[in-house]
Amino acid sequence: MYLDKQKKEEIFAKYGKSNTDTGSPESQIALFSYRISHLTEHLRANKKDHSTEHALVSLVGKRRRLLNYLKDVDINRYRAIIKELGLRK
Repeated sequence: MYLDKQKKEEIFAKYGKSNTDTGSPESQIALFSYRISHLTEHLRANKKDHSTEHALVSLVGKRRRLLNYLKDVDINRYRAIIKELGLRK
């Protein structure tokens, strides 16, 4: 499996407050970004996999909604996570 428990804890520790901080918007955005990059690589090799394409579009929408929420609540945290993940080029 591409995303095991240790990898999730590593992502949560790096972007959240602790390795068990699964609820903060920053940690969820980071997890969604990791999953989006994995699905994007999968779709490059398997262009006709429409169920994965649907899941990818759904994940991008979830991440966008979380980013909008974070921008409305605290613009500095939004800018920090954008810069750290390199989402806006």
